[in-house]
Amino acid sequence: MAHFNTITLALTGASGMPYGIRLLEMLLKEGKQVFLLYSKVAQIVAQQEMDLALPSSAKEAEAFFNHQYQLPGGQLRVFGREEWFSPVASGSNPADAMVVCPCTMGTLAAIAAGMSQNLIERAADVMLKENRPLIIVPREMPFSAIHLENMLKLVRCGAVMLPANPAFYHHPQSVQDMVDFVVARILDHLGVKHSLIPRWGDTDHS
Repeated sequence: MAHFNTITLALTGASGMPYGIRLLEMLLKEGKQVFLLYSKVAQIVAQQEMDLALPSSAKEAEAFFNHQYQLPGGQLRVFGREEWFSPVASGSNPADAMVVCPCTMGTLAAIAAGMSQNLIERAADVMLKENRPLIIVPREMPFSAIHLENMLKLVRCGAVMLPANPAFYHHPQSVQDMVDFVVARILDHLGVKHSLIPRWGDTDHS
């Protein structure tokens, strides 16, 4: 399992913002450098689902999260949607891996089509063209044929499709336990150590 030190994390406007924020928290806790991107609709969803007001300014967002998590300088960098001179916009300086969590079907379709009309789409396009890991966490049900075809296209291009589908074999006792299951699977694919949930075979299933 590869280990990645610099992760681009994109939050889009699908339901499931607790997954993305918990993932951010865990990546920062484990000392990873995170390049954070989020859409306007992600700000609306964060407010609606978590009472979390994500700042519109990248500079204000960095200050907000640096204060919240007591981070060393430079560990978290936030980039605006049109910040084309950011590292994630170029294959000459990409992150080690990227996660889109949660991912809307619109963002998924744009990535599958190579649209690159905003920094989230461009960063994902860079991952694909540079053959670097791209993990997409869709949160939608049911899936239409268009959704499934776009997912298949991206998987064939090398992306990992990791739907936000929590399991129950670890006997979750809270919503947080269910969130942690999905986040744990993402961290596993990034090679990031964690103890969020018991691993299969480490629990008594009798």
